[in-house]
Amino acid sequence: MRYAIYFTPEKEDPLTRAAARWLGRDAFTGQPIAPVEAGPFSAAEISFHTAAARRYGFHATLKAPFRLTENENEQTLIAALAKFCERTEPVVIPRAVVRRLDGFFALVPEEGSEGLDTLAGNIVEAFEPFRAPLTTEELERRNPEGLSPGQLKNLHKWGYPYVFEEFRFHMTLTGRVPQTEAVRMERAIDAFFGPLLSEPLEIGSLALFVEPEPGAPFQVRSSHTLGWNKARKTA
Repeated sequence: MRYAIYFTPEKEDPLTRAAARWLGRDAFTGQPIAPVEAGPFSAAEISFHTAAARRYGFHATLKAPFRLTENENEQTLIAALAKFCERTEPVVIPRAVVRRLDGFFALVPEEGSEGLDTLAGNIVEAFEPFRAPLTTEELERRNPEGLSPGQLKNLHKWGYPYVFEEFRFHMTLTGRVPQTEAVRMERAIDAFFGPLLSEPLEIGSLALFVEPEPGAPFQVRSSHTLGWNKARKTA
């Protein structure tokens, strides 16, 4: 079993509901959702292009999937995450936009955010004591020969290459899309998510996701509001 700390908007947030329809699965319930048509793409085509992202659910990685150390358990991890969220203030992204990253499409901040980078780094450090060391097999799955020196150092020290100076906030919407279909796909995503992308995106909660067994879909185990005042009001 592996755990991960992700950002995903709260269960009933309009962006969460739209993303669940787009990906064809609700990460909060684990239930599949009938695939949608979007722009020139049929439901079957959208289902094909979102297959890789569907398993993980709509999210942004803040603490990549990890196995727990022998000294910790799910209850202590949830309790630690709840305390962390209570003392951490939300971060607002003024605008999220659709971008193609290494062949796949994702929602990313239109501009960099120092507050968001700081939040991500704090999460990596705060929950490192819960992470069991990577096995040789887990290291190899990260294709270490293709990483930069900095990414390789992060992999061995933190269990994930893309942290701190290598961190890039993104919420994946597709697998790799061929260049010949990239323009049409970007237009389809823009049309589908429409006005939701014109609103600021608040990083106002963190979710603990769980992968029950290797290759199984990730599902939300618990969700926690950021900020002491907000946490008290919604408790």
